[in-house]
Amino acid sequence: MTTAMNTKTIRKREGVNGVNVDQMFETINAIQGMPPLAKFRFRVSNQWLDGGHNRSTINGFYGASENHETNTYIFDNDEPPLLLGEDEGANPVEYLLHALAGCLTTSLVYHAAAKGIKLDAVSSELEGDIDLRGFLGLDPNIRRGFQQIRVTFRVKADAPDKVLDELVATAQQYSPVYDSVSNPVEVVVKRAR
Repeated sequence: MTTAMNTKTIRKREGVNGVNVDQMFETINAIQGMPPLAKFRFRVSNQWLDGGHNRSTINGFYGASENHETNTYIFDNDEPPLLLGEDEGANPVEYLLHALAGCLTTSLVYHAAAKGIKLDAVSSELEGDIDLRGFLGLDPNIRRGFQQIRVTFRVKADAPDKVLDELVATAQQYSPVYDSVSNPVEVVVKRAR
C-alpha cells in the first residue's frame, strides 16, 4: 500500500477519462520540438529486512531535463509461507503483474482519451505461470521467470467491439512495461564497492 493512498480519496478528474487531453497534446508537441525532454529515469531503493522480506521506496524521478520529487511510496516484498516467507507483502513476481496491469491500463485509457473515446469501466485479470524448478536450479532447461502471462481486459464504453479490441491492441503496442517484459532488456547488475 502506498502512503498516498492512506490520506487521499479517489476522485474523478476533468477531461476525457480523467485525462487532460489538451495538456497531453501540448506535451507531445513539446517533445517533438525538443526530443531531450523525452528522456526519463525512474528510481527505486530497496532494503532487505529479514528472510524473503524486503522494502522498496520510491520518491522521485528524472524527466523533462530535471529531477522531480514525488510522494514517497513504500512497497513491502515477501513470500507466502508456502515459499518460506511471512506474507508481509506481495512477492516480486506479483508486483511485476501489478506493474504490467497498471501500465497496460494507463496506456489503454490515455489512448482512448486521445481518440475521444469515453470509457465507462476498465478492469483486467492477469495470471502468470512459473515453474520453481528453474528458480531452484533443479532443471537448467526450465526458465526461471514467467513462462506465460495472460491478460484479460474488460472494457465498457459506448463503442463497437472492434474499437475496444483496437484499444487493447494499442495498449500492448505502447505500454513500456509490456515492451519490457515481452522483449529482451539489458539489465546491468553489480555490487557497489
